[in-house]
Amino acid sequence: MDKNQQYILAQRPIGMPDEHSLKLQDSALPEPGEGQALLKTIYLSLDPYMRGRMNDAASYAKSVELGEVMGGQTISEVVVSNSPAVSAGDYVLSSNGWQRYAVANADTLVKLDPAQAPISTGVGVLGMPGFTAYVGLLQFGQPKQGDTVVVSAAAGAVGQVVGQIAKMRGCRVVGVAGAPDKCDHVVREYGFDVCVNYKDDDFEAQLAKACPDGIDIYFENVGGRVFDAVMTLVNDFARIPVCGRIAHYNQTSLPEGPDRLVPFMGKILVKRLMLRGFIQSDHLEHLADFRRDMSQWIRDGKIHYQEDIVDGLENTVSAFQGLLQGKNRGKMLVRVAPDPTR
Repeated sequence: MDKNQQYILAQRPIGMPDEHSLKLQDSALPEPGEGQALLKTIYLSLDPYMRGRMNDAASYAKSVELGEVMGGQTISEVVVSNSPAVSAGDYVLSSNGWQRYAVANADTLVKLDPAQAPISTGVGVLGMPGFTAYVGLLQFGQPKQGDTVVVSAAAGAVGQVVGQIAKMRGCRVVGVAGAPDKCDHVVREYGFDVCVNYKDDDFEAQLAKACPDGIDIYFENVGGRVFDAVMTLVNDFARIPVCGRIAHYNQTSLPEGPDRLVPFMGKILVKRLMLRGFIQSDHLEHLADFRRDMSQWIRDGKIHYQEDIVDGLENTVSAFQGLLQGKNRGKMLVRVAPDPTR
């Protein structure tokens, strides 16, 4: 334990991030000061929002500066503590970013109990992705008994939770995913009524058949072809929580015409649609309710989840590329160090 390894944002990526924009380098092991703790990363969470933080553009979160460690949530073990708030051997939710070791103020850490749930879920179904699904669907989708809910990226970390909560609310749930095994999984394991593959040539026809009464809620994670198909099927007063647009994150120019903004704005008016962009961190007043409800749902077997774990910090860039290409099955994690709780 005489050195650290970390991914530095070396240059702003154009299109897909690669080893030229994200460089793995050795660095000195950090030393904790008063009130701080030295943390060893066990799991690094990979999430689509990270792509936006690599750009030098105004957004809801500050961009990572060139030369800085790439940011991200982590599950860590406390190695050394200079605070009574945490002790060596504790497992904590932290924000180490893409590196093996980090120093953090102890009062920013959230302790995790491996006896209650696998510690990896702290950045998954019991963490930010689960909370995103909870807030987006319940606060802005406002599901009602009998609604038809379409969920894009249905097999992903957020989508898998959205669909299961919607089923608990008595909705018909239609998933959209990009592979046959993903579609099979969300129907078999999560209870979706049907799932369609957006890569199929007849995707639009399949979606229309799956939604014979139209669409009341569309949980938007993707954009692109999926969004276009959904917009032909939305009912009056449909609600569209906008969580992500992953199909567009690596675009280097605007799509070719025609410009469909004018007819789209007309549809918003005529159909009286509600589109609401949201960021989970703006709604922390619901966090306690989420933790209570989600913990109970998992204990009761009402919520299931899938994790896609890649071993080795050195494989982080390729894993992140796979996430942006939809290759992951469930919540994407990098296991940076062995998990002593498993």
